[in-house]
Amino acid sequence: MTAVASLFQEAARLAAGFRHAAPARHMPTHNYAASLACFEEPLPAAGSDMIDVIRRLSDGAEPGLHATTGPRFFGWVIGGSHPVGVAADFLTSAWGQNAGNHAAAPAAAAVETVAARWLLDLLKLPAESSVGFVTGATVANFTCLAAARGEVLRQVGWDADAKGLFGAPEITVLIGDDAHTTVFSALQFLGLGHDRVLRLPADAMGRIDPAALAGTLDTVCGPVIAVLQAGQINTGAFDDFATIIPLLKAKGAWVHIDGAFGLWAQASAKTSHLSRGIEAADSWATDGHKWLQTPYDCGYAIVRDELAHRRAMTIAASYLPLAGEGERDPSLYVPELSRRARGFATWAMLKHLGRDGIAALIDQCCASARLVADLLSQQPGIAILNEVALNQLVIRFGADLPNEEGDALTRKTIEKIQADGIIFAGGAKWRGRDVLRLSVTNFQTTSDEAQLAAQSIIAAFKSVSLG
Repeated sequence: MTAVASLFQEAARLAAGFRHAAPARHMPTHNYAASLACFEEPLPAAGSDMIDVIRRLSDGAEPGLHATTGPRFFGWVIGGSHPVGVAADFLTSAWGQNAGNHAAAPAAAAVETVAARWLLDLLKLPAESSVGFVTGATVANFTCLAAARGEVLRQVGWDADAKGLFGAPEITVLIGDDAHTTVFSALQFLGLGHDRVLRLPADAMGRIDPAALAGTLDTVCGPVIAVLQAGQINTGAFDDFATIIPLLKAKGAWVHIDGAFGLWAQASAKTSHLSRGIEAADSWATDGHKWLQTPYDCGYAIVRDELAHRRAMTIAASYLPLAGEGERDPSLYVPELSRRARGFATWAMLKHLGRDGIAALIDQCCASARLVADLLSQQPGIAILNEVALNQLVIRFGADLPNEEGDALTRKTIEKIQADGIIFAGGAKWRGRDVLRLSVTNFQTTSDEAQLAAQSIIAAFKSVSLG
C-alpha cells in the first residue's frame, strides 16, 4: 500500500469513528480557549509524518466539535451532512479541481449543468433560470441581489456594472422586518446599505403584512428591489407570495426570495402549499448544506434572467477560455474564480435520494418537529409560540409566569438542556422574550428521536422548575 493510500484510509477511519460516536454526544467538551490550547504552538521548523499530523488534528479537534451530524442536533438550521455527500466531497478534495472554469475542470462544469437542471425541476422553478453554486445562502443572496441591482438600474438607463453607484438613480429596497441578518449583510456588501431600506411590518409569525406593503408601494417610485422570505429563521413562516408578488410586479420591482431552507418546501407535496406563488419571483437563494444534506459549504443562487445573472458575475481575462456554444462556464454565475467543485456533492445527493427521497426527508423532519411540539404543548408551563408549519419551533418556558420570570426560567431550562447533553438546542430572542429555538433539519431525526428530544426537554424543565 502506498503512503498516500494509507493516509487516506486513516483519514476515513477517523471520520467514520466520529460519525459512529455522533449520536451519543451533543455538546463539545472543549470551548474555544481549550480548543486553542490543543493547537497553540510555535510554527514548527521541521515537518511531521503525514499520518501523525492527521491523527493529531483529529485528537485536537474532536473535543471542540458539535455533533451537528447527529439526529438530535437542533441548535441551528444545519443539515446532517449525509455520508453520500461526504464521500463525494472526499473525492472532490482528492481530485483537487478548481471549478472556476469549464476548461480547467470539464467534469465539474458538466456536473453543475446537470445538477442545476435537477434542482430547478425539484424546486419547481422556471427551467430557463441560471444557477450559481456558491458557499451558502449568504453569498447566494449577495449574488442574486447583485443581478437585481444591475437589472433595475439598467431598466432606467444606468449601467451599474460599468459605472458603479456614484450618481446612479436611487434604488428602493423593500424588506420584511423579520428578514434574516445575512440579507442585510448582502445589501451592505452591494453598496445598498443595511439600514437604508424600507422595513415592512410583519405579523406574529414574521410574515410581511400585505396591506402594509400595498400602502408603502403607493409612496415608492423609481427602481425597486423587494426581498421576501421562505422560512423565517425562528418560526419557519412564509410570506404570502401569491398576494405580494403581483403587487410588486405591478410596480416593476425585482422580487428576490431568501429561501435558505424554506425553498425546499417546494420539493414535497405536503409542504408546497406554504410556498404557493414563489415561482413568480425573479431570483431565489437556498442552501444545499441544509435540507439536501450536502457537506459544508454549498448554496445555490438561482436567477430567472440568465443574462442579468451573467452581467453581474462575469469574470473575464485574456488567459481564461471562453465558453462555446452549449458549454457552461461556472465562473459566469458566482463571485469566485478559484473555488471548490460543489456540484459533485450536490449531484451525488440528488442522485442518491431522488425526488421521492428528498420529499420523504423533508416530510420526516416536519413530522418530527410537529411531534415535539405536540408533546411539549401538553405540559403545563411550556408554550409553543409559533405555528409549526415546517421544521422550526419557538418554545417558551414559564409561559404562565410574568415576562421577566419566564425569561429567567427559559434561560435556566436551556442551560439544563445543554448540560444534560441528550440534545443540543440554543436560545434566541423572539418578540423581545427569551425562547428555546429548535430546528429539525437532519435526515436521521425520526419520530423516535423526536420523542426522546421532547422527553429530555420536559425533564430539564421540570428539574429547573422544582429546583
